[in-house]
Amino acid sequence: MTSAHEAASPSEPLTIAQIAKRAGVSIATVSKVVNGRLDVAPETRNVVEELIRRHGYRRQKRAARPAPLVEVVFHELRGLYGIEILNGVNEVAGEHHLAAVVSELGGRHTPGRGWVEDVLARRPTGVISVFSHLADDQSAQLRSRGIPLVLLDPTGEPGHDAPSVGASNWNGGLAATRHLLELGHRRIAVVTGPAHMLSSRARLDGYRAAMDMAGVPVDPALVCVGDFQIEDGRRFTRELLRLDDPPTAVFACNDGEAVGVYQAAAEAGLRIPDDLSVVGFDDLPMTEWNIPPLTSVHQPLKEMAATAAGMIVTLANGEPLHRRRVEIATELVVRESTAPPR
Repeated sequence: MTSAHEAASPSEPLTIAQIAKRAGVSIATVSKVVNGRLDVAPETRNVVEELIRRHGYRRQKRAARPAPLVEVVFHELRGLYGIEILNGVNEVAGEHHLAAVVSELGGRHTPGRGWVEDVLARRPTGVISVFSHLADDQSAQLRSRGIPLVLLDPTGEPGHDAPSVGASNWNGGLAATRHLLELGHRRIAVVTGPAHMLSSRARLDGYRAAMDMAGVPVDPALVCVGDFQIEDGRRFTRELLRLDDPPTAVFACNDGEAVGVYQAAAEAGLRIPDDLSVVGFDDLPMTEWNIPPLTSVHQPLKEMAATAAGMIVTLANGEPLHRRRVEIATELVVRESTAPPR
C-alpha cells in the first residue's frame, strides 16, 4: 500500500520513482522509456507510457537540458518544397544557435513505430511536423517530455493541443480559378490532392466557390482527385483531353501536378497557353523556368517554416504563443501559362 508521503497529489505529475513503483519496474527501466531507449520490452514500455499519459511526468530538478536541435519531420523529402522549408527553419534556428535534423517518413503521413523513441533519445528542443501528423500517443509522448510540437501545412484538422502554421489555401484556390474565369474560360478542370488533406480540400473548395460565384456549373468529370504527384497531372490530363468536351484550362493544386499537365499537353500536340491554360499552386522556384513560365499561387513556404521555428523557440523558452493558429496569405503570380481560350 502506498503511503501518503510516497503518493503524488492528483494535480501533480509523477516522478520517475513513483512511476517505477506503480509499474512494478526499476527506476532505470522508467528512465530508459522516458529517454527513448529501445532496450525495453514492448509490454513494459506500454505500461510506463500509459502511466505518463494518465498522470504526467515530473522531471527532476537537474534534468538534462534539451539538445540544440529542431527535429523537422517530412512525409517525403524531395524537390524544392522541402528545400524552401528547411531554408526557413534554418534562418530562425541559426539565430538561436540551433541546428535542424530531418526525419523522412518514406511517403507516409504518420510516423511508424520506433520513430518517437529515436526523437526522445535525441532530446530535441522541439519538433516541426511538415505535411504530416503524429498519432495521438506519439504527440502525448512528446508532450509528456516537454518537447514542443508545431504542425506545418497540416494534413488534417489540427488538434487543439498542437499549434499550427498554414497558408490561405481557400483564397488561393479562389484566386486561381477566378483568374481563369476572368480570361473567359468556362470548362476549367481541377486536379487536387487527397480528399482527407486539409490543404487539398480547401483549394478545391476555393475552386468551387469561384465557379459558383461566376454562375458556372462544376462538371464532375472535370474534378480529378490526385495525390500531389507529377504523374497525377499527366494521367488525369490525358483522360480530360479525351472527353467529348475537353477543358480549356486546368487548375493543378500543386506545381508538381502542373508539370504533369504540361507533359500530357505536349504529348497531345497542344500548346500552352494557346490550346490549354494551366495554373499551379506553390510557386516553387522552378515555375519561372517552365516553358512557358507557369502561373501559380505563391505559397510562402519559407515564411511559414520560419514562423513554425519561431513558435518552437517561444514554447521551448516557456513563453505563451500570441497565436496558436497562424495562416499566412497566398498570392497569385501571373506568368505566361494562361491566356483567353480560343
